Amino acid sequence: MVTLELRQISVPPGQRLVLNYVNWEEFEAILQELGDRRPTRLAYYQQTLEIRMPLPEHEASKELIGDMVKILLEELEMDRECFGSTTFKREDMAAGIEPDNCFYIQNHQLMIGKTRLDLSIDPPPDLAIEVDLTSKTQLDIYAALGVPELWRYEKGRLKISLWQNGKYIDSAISATFPQLPVIAGICQFLDLSKTAGMSPALRGFRKWIREQGTVKSLRSNSKFKIKDN
Repeated sequence: MVTLELRQISVPPGQRLVLNYVNWEEFEAILQELGDRRPTRLAYYQQTLEIRMPLPEHEASKELIGDMVKILLEELEMDRECFGSTTFKREDMAAGIEPDNCFYIQNHQLMIGKTRLDLSIDPPPDLAIEVDLTSKTQLDIYAALGVPELWRYEKGRLKISLWQNGKYIDSAISATFPQLPVIAGICQFLDLSKTAGMSPALRGFRKWIREQGTVKSLRSNSKFKIKDN
């Protein structure tokens, strides 16, 4: 048997490494050895571990979509806690994932000040975001963790999946932002960012939100309304 250390393994940008028959203890040891400050993303399910190295295009898209979600929340005065690419895992489901970005919105108050997560006690994020360029999002992992809303961006299209009746259902409307056509809006300004740049695209997105209706009206129709000045 040949034994390799993780530092001997290099995953090129846009590629992934799949390891089979990795038990939970080995998965935990790999997480500890790799540490938190790394460019790779991990996905683990039923003894299969995938290590991904994202492309620059992937990073740009995930940052833009995350920024757009923050703008949506700000404009609607909805409080949130952002946990980025935190490792979410459940030993009893043999599942772990590091989303491209994620937010606690309904459950934001429960997560204020949290520095360690335990999904046997803590809720999963209310909204997770994945940008699929070189690999497909593993829905089984998100299902095992119980994430209620998942956004996936692939080939210029945004797909929203909602957890309903024990499975993910594709939806044209976000459960978090039901009052806005977020799929059309986000895709429009992601496309704009490729020609005008990130900052003009984000400013345009904020203006677009305000043009959908008065801010006060949007806030009053928000499912998770926090306050209304």
